Amino acid sequence: MYHRIITDRDKTLAPFLAYDSDPYIVVGNDGGLYWIHDAYTTTNMYPYSEPISQFMKGLDLNYIRNSVKVVVNAYNGEVNYYVVDPSDPIIQTYKKIFPGLFKPLDKMPPFLRKHFRYPTDMFLIQAHIYNVYHMTDPQVFYNQEDYWNIPTEIYSDTEQPMFPYYIIMKLPQEKAEEFILMLPLTPSKKNNMIAWLCARCDAPNYGKLIVYKLPKEKLIYGPMQIEARINQKPDISSEFTLWGQKGSRVIRGNLLIIPIARSFIYVEPVYLQSEQSQMPELKRVVTAFGDKLEMRKTLDRALRAIFSAQNVPAESTNRAMRGVTPGNLPEKAKRALYHCNRAIEYLKQGNWAGYGAELQQMKRILENMSQEGPEK
Repeated sequence: MYHRIITDRDKTLAPFLAYDSDPYIVVGNDGGLYWIHDAYTTTNMYPYSEPISQFMKGLDLNYIRNSVKVVVNAYNGEVNYYVVDPSDPIIQTYKKIFPGLFKPLDKMPPFLRKHFRYPTDMFLIQAHIYNVYHMTDPQVFYNQEDYWNIPTEIYSDTEQPMFPYYIIMKLPQEKAEEFILMLPLTPSKKNNMIAWLCARCDAPNYGKLIVYKLPKEKLIYGPMQIEARINQKPDISSEFTLWGQKGSRVIRGNLLIIPIARSFIYVEPVYLQSEQSQMPELKRVVTAFGDKLEMRKTLDRALRAIFSAQNVPAESTNRAMRGVTPGNLPEKAKRALYHCNRAIEYLKQGNWAGYGAELQQMKRILENMSQEGPEK
C-alpha cells in the first residue's frame, strides 16, 4: 500500500533492473486494466562496445536488452515479471538469483501479448547509435562524413528534440495497417530529412526495425523545414498571432511524418488552451505534401485540401466526368482513367499508401502519352 505508483512499485521490487520512461495501460479480455512497463538489463562493462554516454548524457552503459515486461494489475496491484528475451545472459543470472521472481513468456495471458509496444527509450538509444554506425565505408566512418542527427521540432512554442511516437499506419508494400514506433532522421547540422526509422509492434513482426534511406540529391523536407513553412505562411501565422492575444495559448503538437508510396505526408495538430482552463482543445490540423501546405478545422478537410482534388465538390467532379466514358477514350487514357478511379476510392477509404501508388501509376501513363503524342 506504500508504493502505489506504478513506476515506484516495480522499481522497489526489482531495483537492479532499468525501466522505460512511461508504462502504458491496456484493457484485458476479462475487462480488467493492466499496466505494462518495459524493463531492461544494462551494464557498462561489455567488452569492445560503444558507451552511449557520448550520445545521451547521463547514461553510463554500453549494453542494454529489453529482456523483461512487467505487468501490474491496476485493481489489486499484483506485479508479474515476464522474461521476453531468454537469450540475455544477464537476465539468466538474475533468474538464478531470484528463482521465484521471473516467469517465462508463455505464462503471460495471450491477450496481454497482443498489446506489446516497442519501448521508446530503447528505440531512441538505437537511433542515436545508428546515426553513426549506418556508415559502412571505413573512410567515410573515420572522417564522420555522413553523420546523422535526431531532428528538432516545435512543440507548444518551443524548439526541442523530436521524441519517437507511436502511430497506426500501413507501411509501403504492406497489406494492412499496423502499430509502429517511428522517428525521422536528418544529416548533421542540416534540416532536411535523410532517413525514416520505425520499429514494428504487432506480431509476428514485433521488434523488427525498418529504415528508409532517402536520396541525398533530392530535397525531402525535415521537421524544422515544415515548421518554418508553417510560420512563413501568412494566413496561418496571422491566425496563430490572433489566438495568442485573447488570453489563450497556441500549442503546436507533435509533427507526424508518414510515408505514402514514394513520398511523405506531414501532419501537425494545433491546440488552443485557455488561461482559465488547462484543457487543450484541438482547433486546427496542418498538413503538407510536396510544395502544398494547408490548415483546416479537421484532418479530413486538411488532407483533401493538399491533394489534387482539393476544394472540388463531388457533384462538380461527377458533372465533369459524365461525358468521359472508357468507350470513347484511347487505350492508354483508359488505363489512366482506371488508376484515377482507383485513387479516388482509396482517398474515400483514407488509404493514403494506395492513393499515392495509383497516382504514380497514372502519372507514368500520362508522361508516356505526352512524350509519344496523341494515339492514332
